[in-house]
Amino acid sequence: MNLKQYIIQKSQEVGIDIIGFTDSGRLDDLKDYLYERRENNRETEFEEKDLEKRVDPKSIFPHCKSIIVVGISYNVDFNEKVDFELKGKISKSSWGEDYHRVVKDRIEKLIDEIEKEIEFNYISFVDTGPLVDRELARKAGVGWYGKNCSIINDKYGSFIFIGYILTDLDIESDNPILSQCGDCNLCLRACPTGALEAPYKFNPKKCISYLTQTKDEIPYELREKMGIKVYGCDTCQIVCPKNKSALNSKNNEFVPVNTKGYIDIEEIFNMSNSEFKKKYGSMAGSWRGKNILKRNCIIAIGNMKDVNNIEFLEKALKDPSPMIRQYANWAIKKIKT
Repeated sequence: MNLKQYIIQKSQEVGIDIIGFTDSGRLDDLKDYLYERRENNRETEFEEKDLEKRVDPKSIFPHCKSIIVVGISYNVDFNEKVDFELKGKISKSSWGEDYHRVVKDRIEKLIDEIEKEIEFNYISFVDTGPLVDRELARKAGVGWYGKNCSIINDKYGSFIFIGYILTDLDIESDNPILSQCGDCNLCLRACPTGALEAPYKFNPKKCISYLTQTKDEIPYELREKMGIKVYGCDTCQIVCPKNKSALNSKNNEFVPVNTKGYIDIEEIFNMSNSEFKKKYGSMAGSWRGKNILKRNCIIAIGNMKDVNNIEFLEKALKDPSPMIRQYANWAIKKIKT
């Protein structure tokens, strides 16, 4: 039996869109880059602090020989309008079901299929592992780095979630794919905050996707660039020509049936925690909790610059959270100026 071909076939049967294989070699090409980011205070609070764990698969799984990298498309189309006025935009990465659960489920099904044929040891991750998953995806031929530092696949574009399995199996590696961006720089020109400072050079602390998740105070000049985005940002991906021709996803779990891609701002301010969990608990963007989303909603209201919203913000000045009161005060001043 050709184990690699068997795994590829089974990956398709369990609903995995893209699969690639790479070895357990160190990702030392990234080490200088990671140190530079740390020295320039561009490391976020969401990253593994031990850089060895970020570049050495065997520091995570000593018996690692091969890594199976999977990609699942979330490039779903949805254009249904919402019936509320005060709305905050959610990025596609948080539409529908939490992708951590969806991708993890597909990986576990693939593991079950492999175990039917061969006994092996493994450990798997979906966005929570210490290794640089995009570099693993590049090495495994899942896609290539775009100038916006996203992994782009020829068929599915960049709206893909990545997961990986460290294994003690011997599987032939796939070849990396060189970037196909050419002279295109649409993503760099479109980035609202200038987080894409140069081709393949990204400042995460200026990225709107990061800003909507951090608990740190957001600088005034960056708040104004966030528009009505309350979780994530798709701008650099939307303008990418590769996504214009990408296949649509067949993964219906990512269709935003409950939210339609927006948060009802008035509703979230009147929700109890249990009501919030019931409506938003299954989406990826809920992991930071209700208060961070409320803060982002206030920024969105400030950016709307509609005097009719001041009354709503004045109520927020009485919120139990000092953070909410602080941002409400900023939003009121922004609308009045």
